[in-house]
Amino acid sequence: MRVINFNPGPAGLPLPALERARDELLDFQGSGMSIMEHSHRGKDYEAVHFEAIALLTRLLGIPDSHTVVFSTGGASMQFGMIPTNFLRPTAAAQYVLTGGWSEKALDEAKIVGQARIAATTRNNDGTYTRVPTQAEVKFDTNSAYAHTTSNNTLFGTQFHDFLDTGPVPHVCDMSSDFLWRPFDVSKFALTYAGAQKNLGPSGVVVIVAKKEFLASGRKDIPKVFRYQTHAEADSMYNTPPTLAIYLVRNVLAWMEKEGGLPAMEKRNRAKADAIYNCLDSLSDFYRAPVEKASRSTMNVVFRLPSEALDTEFVADAKKAGMVGLKGHRLTGGIRASIYNAVSERDVQTLVEFMKSFAKSKG
Repeated sequence: MRVINFNPGPAGLPLPALERARDELLDFQGSGMSIMEHSHRGKDYEAVHFEAIALLTRLLGIPDSHTVVFSTGGASMQFGMIPTNFLRPTAAAQYVLTGGWSEKALDEAKIVGQARIAATTRNNDGTYTRVPTQAEVKFDTNSAYAHTTSNNTLFGTQFHDFLDTGPVPHVCDMSSDFLWRPFDVSKFALTYAGAQKNLGPSGVVVIVAKKEFLASGRKDIPKVFRYQTHAEADSMYNTPPTLAIYLVRNVLAWMEKEGGLPAMEKRNRAKADAIYNCLDSLSDFYRAPVEKASRSTMNVVFRLPSEALDTEFVADAKKAGMVGLKGHRLTGGIRASIYNAVSERDVQTLVEFMKSFAKSKG
């Protein structure tokens, strides 16, 4: 029996995507072997690879000005690759700090060149409980790029309206909320997302970037570290993570069949509203630290009256078939990650458990 999976990443995958992989694992479409055994230069794998790109292009409405690149190394590798490609001695990069991952991205950029803080909402105790407003951020128009993080898994904050970076190329880490809703990708110079939240398994990063921006990248770095190299080779300059991309294809096909990104957004908003309404109605027992305007639709964080009750909540939830609810080791508390694959029924099960737990312990 499968559990209800609220893990923050690697996260749960849609059951139809997994069942498709199960059915094709030993024999992919009559080829006599698994997709992971196929050459990435062969027609069988190439069909999957380009189908994944086509699905993403349709779902997101990617214009001809942009291209899709698959990469490895997770978002953490992009923290280093982005400044390596686009930072120059004559221009600094600007970073908006909204959580632990944006801090790590800034640290990596500082190793490569000049990187400055355009805005931060870090509290004195090191936590983040909101994202900045447009009025709080000042971008230097001479910057190489501006870097933001759309959603913050550790602290449960999210940009519901993307910042306007003006003429500065906007680079955005969307690892934990990519494809939760439709958005205008043309406004970004580069977006990147580790697949292990909304897109598929760990092992691959999906990048959507402006072709002109990629072409402006440095040419005095090794070819394998250049985004342009991978874009020109359709992400097959070297052997790509074929099984991970195959599973991304399965997930994207499931999204399209379910009604695309408008359907994902409707479901995700309903799920988040259900949990936040429960938290607000039981505010004498549960504490939701994030300011309402910055609450994440993907990662709902909250605390109980004591750490002992936090621990008991997680243990009892596991007995009831729900896993992954323990907060991050740096923040504690509870975190329910409700990515696209988490159903409304799953969330309703959690809400009923929250009500029952509060009634028995409050």
